[in-house]
Formats: sequence, structure tokens, C-alpha cells
Amino acid sequence: MSFFVAILPILLLFVLMMGFKLSGHLSAFLTLVLTILLALFAAPDTSVATVGWSFVEGTLKAVFPILIIILMAIYSYNILVASGKIETVKAQFTSFTDDKGAQVLMLVWGFGGLLEGMAGFGTAVAIPAAILIGLGFKPMFSALVALIGNTVATGFGAVGVPVTTLCNETAPGGVATAEQLCEVSSFAVLQLSPLFVILPFIILMLTDRKAIGKNICLALWTGLISLGVQYACAHWLGAETPAIVGSIAAIAAIAVYARLFLPKPSGKEERKPIGAAETFKAWSVYLFILLFILLSGGLFPPVSHFLKTRLVSTVHLPVIGSVFKFAWLGNAGFMLFIGATLGGLVQGLSPRQLAVTLAKTIVNLRKTVITLISLIAMASIMNYSGMIAAIAGGLVAVTGSFYPFFAPLIGAIGTFVTGSDTSSNILFGKLQAGVAQGLGLEGSDANWLIASNTTGATGGKMISPQSIAIATAACEMDGKDGEILLSALPYAVLYILIGGLTVYFGL
Repeated sequence: MSFFVAILPILLLFVLMMGFKLSGHLSAFLTLVLTILLALFAAPDTSVATVGWSFVEGTLKAVFPILIIILMAIYSYNILVASGKIETVKAQFTSFTDDKGAQVLMLVWGFGGLLEGMAGFGTAVAIPAAILIGLGFKPMFSALVALIGNTVATGFGAVGVPVTTLCNETAPGGVATAEQLCEVSSFAVLQLSPLFVILPFIILMLTDRKAIGKNICLALWTGLISLGVQYACAHWLGAETPAIVGSIAAIAAIAVYARLFLPKPSGKEERKPIGAAETFKAWSVYLFILLFILLSGGLFPPVSHFLKTRLVSTVHLPVIGSVFKFAWLGNAGFMLFIGATLGGLVQGLSPRQLAVTLAKTIVNLRKTVITLISLIAMASIMNYSGMIAAIAGGLVAVTGSFYPFFAPLIGAIGTFVTGSDTSSNILFGKLQAGVAQGLGLEGSDANWLIASNTTGATGGKMISPQSIAIATAACEMDGKDGEILLSALPYAVLYILIGGLTVYFGL
């Protein structure tokens, strides 16, 4: 299959969403139909059975766990709305300063990065965007800044799964050493280093274009602290902790900066103090979620192993030779459900009210279900029919010695198609390692090029149709997928360009 045929589904998706401004679920479905036709009639040796089982694999991956996680993330926010505790959360987010920029940065860069580091799979877009709307920000703005903020942390999302997977995919024997994990992790942070300052600045400017001086200072302060902490964690500890610890450091940095340099909240004397008990109730949903995700994640291996080896469903997919496994207890969606439900009970909701809230959330996500199943099934069919390999191979053939500059673009394409940094690393990690060998790169230089895949993949996350579908669901913007994609595209292009330059000149 040629590069030009293989890239047609991606081009069609852009044209339908941005040119014809079709809704996300309709654009995704039509693109899936084209992908199936191309796989059947333009891809050599691709049978109907291959396409069929690829579709089944994509559907399973879409539902377990991605759709479940998105559903539970929005369910957790809807619990706060139903209990009325969202007002307490709003009051606390505005209590440390009246500065809108600091509030937005705290949510999408700090809190969003923490959610990404713990759970991933869309939680860092859905929850911050929903809270921003609760604070009074416009839906389009909320969706855009949530997507921009959910980038650099995704390489280390879900307790470091993407980078860990990348290292295992490229390591001899399929098991990476601790040294390689630390080196690739630290290289990924270095390649993204300019973006630690640039992205907070963009978020602040989108919030308030007039406060340029303040925006520069706050972006430098927050970004450099995030960068330093993430690099230290990556260099000495590996892939599990950079996003989590770095985001906590960013939250602290923004709070300190606001206390020292930003205007104090107006009318402070009129505000009723919020006690510890009320604070616990308001934040109980997210506190329980954090607790359960940390218990089930890689930070506590015995607990994680127990949960991930109990109640595991296994589906063997013939023809494509794949095995799909889903741990009903050891996944982020279940942790979100348990944490949110317990938090809702603490906030005073009855089991019946919680059930009604969950049912309403499911109904409101019906179009998102179509979008995500179509997109992830499309990615699976493109993979098994050779389309993704043809796209990557075409880029390698055209770029030649300038390949390192374009290496992050390949990672970004992987995330755009699959919606997952981890999937992009599975698809193209070995390709990056093979090109490194072909260019005569060894040791640290080879790891530098390998790390570029996750560098680009984090940028592709910003405009991934799956991420945009999550944003439209969280912000209740059905049919606005194309508008969100169009608004985020320039920032994604800048992101990938900067990643390419740092990879090329850092080699």
C-alpha cells in the first residue's frame, strides 16, 4: 500500500470535521467506512476476516477501558453538581486569588496533570474542562485550554505506562532495564523542555491577553519548577512519577506565586470561611479517586498485581493473532467509579440519586460512544492492513538524514490516529529504534531518537479526535468537534515543530 492511499482516512477526517464541519460522530463513522473499503480493496493480503476482527479489537479497546473511564470521569463531576458541592470547589478555586489566569493554570496544568499522571485516558480533559465551565468559563475556551494542558504530562500518564511501554517495545528481549527507563524518561522531558514554559504562557494569554508581563513571569515560574521536578523524577526514578510529582509541584508553585504577587481575592471579609469538614466533603470524590488510583497503580506493586490478576476477561482474536485482556478490578475506570460513588455518599447523595446521575451521564454520552468506537476501530484496521506502517515508511523514505526532525511527527500521527500515547509507542517505537540503527546511532543517541516518539505523541494528543470527543462530551458541545480541532490545530503544529527542533539539534 502506498503512502498516499494510506493517509486518505486521516485527510478525510480533517476535511469532514474542519471543512464540512460535520459532527464528530458522523465524521468518525464515515472515515471508518472509507478505512474499511481501503483495507479491503487497496491493501494487499487483507481479508474480510482481518478487517472484521480488527474492528472487534478496536471496539473492545474503545469500551474497555477508554469509554468506561470517560463515563466515570464525567460521572464524578456530575456528582458534585447533583450534591451542590461544586459551589464549594468553585469558591476554593477562586479563594486564593481573583486572577483568572492563575485559576485556569491551576486547573488544567496542575490538577489536570495530576489526573493524567494517575489515570490518563481522558480524565485530564474531561474533569478540568467540566470544572472550568462550572466556574463560569465559556465551553469553547474550557475545551481548548484543557486540550492544550493535557500534553506534556501524557508521556507519563497512567503512572508512566506510555514511556514504560516504549522502552519495553525497543529493548532486547522486550524488557527494558532500569537504566534505559530512566534515560528515555529524562530524554523525553528534555525534548519537551521549551514547552514547559511555552504552554503555560499560551494558556495564560488565552485567559487574559492584556497581562503579558504577569503571564511571562507566572509561566516561567510554573514551567521551570514543573520541568525541574519532572526531570529529577525521570532521571532518578523512571517513568512512574514525573507527571504526578511534577503536577503537585506546579500546583504548589502557582499557589505560592498567587500568594506573593497576585491580587488578593476581593471582598474577602464577606466570604464565609470553609471549614475542614466541608472541604473534605467537597473534595471527597477526587480524594477517594486519588487514593484508589494510587493503590491500584504501579506505586504499590503488590496491590496492583492482585487487582490486575483477579476477574480478568480474556478474548482471543483469531486471524489477527491478538489477545485482548481486561481486568475488571485493576483498571482506572473502576477506581473512578468506586471513588466517585463513595464521595457522592459522603456528600449526602442517596444510592438512588447516584444511579440517576450515572444514567443521565450514560445517555448524554451516546454520540461520544459512536465517535470513539469508530475512531479506535479505524486505528486497529489501519494497523493490521499496513496503512500506518505505509505512512511511517513514506515519511522515513522522504526525509532521509533530516529524519530526526520529523521523528516526533510520526509519534504525533500515531496519537492522532489511535488517541493514545501508549498505542503510538507500540506502533512506532520499533520503527524509531530501527531508523536509529540505520543512521548508525547507538546507546544514548539511539535512546534519544526513541524518546522522540513519545515527545511527538504528546503533541498529537492535543488534536486527537478521541480527545476532542472527550472535550465535547465534558463541555456539552455536540457537533462542535471541527471547531475545537480548528482552534487547537495551530498550537499542535507549533508543539510538534518545537519537538522536532529539540530532537534534531539535541542529537
